[in-house]
Amino acid sequence: MSIELGNETELPVDLERVQECARFALDTVNVHPAVELSIRFISDDVMSELHETWMGLPGTTDVMSFPMDELKPGHDEPGMLGDIVISPTVAAEQAAAAGHSMSDEIYLLTVHGILHLLGYDHGEPDQKSEMFALQRKLLLMWFAQIEPGRTHVPEPTED
Repeated sequence: MSIELGNETELPVDLERVQECARFALDTVNVHPAVELSIRFISDDVMSELHETWMGLPGTTDVMSFPMDELKPGHDEPGMLGDIVISPTVAAEQAAAAGHSMSDEIYLLTVHGILHLLGYDHGEPDQKSEMFALQRKLLLMWFAQIEPGRTHVPEPTED
């Protein structure tokens, strides 16, 4: 599995731990071990441009996903999963508002972005229920692995 990471901001992000989280999520949902994924941490200016260009929405956002080969969980196919961009500035703001760490928010956004790349969405109530349940399950499993005994996970602040 190839996971390319980059932090183009001045905010500190533990890229090694983000890579571990992404690998854990992909392994857990049985994505082929030869997939490629890119995760970049970008400025709000860049995120705003992407948000406007691709979503037609003004302003910045927390995470955006750009699927490539439309891979699905449980299918034994290698390929390019896609790109995830995350705003650490928005992640820090959302973490403060929710009362958890920026790192926790970044893990949440990483898993959220991966699920979008795998075709999950939250536009409809049944889709949201399915995606957020899987997201919560993956985060519970991830945090239990890195912090044994932990039973709570960060919850999304926005849809």
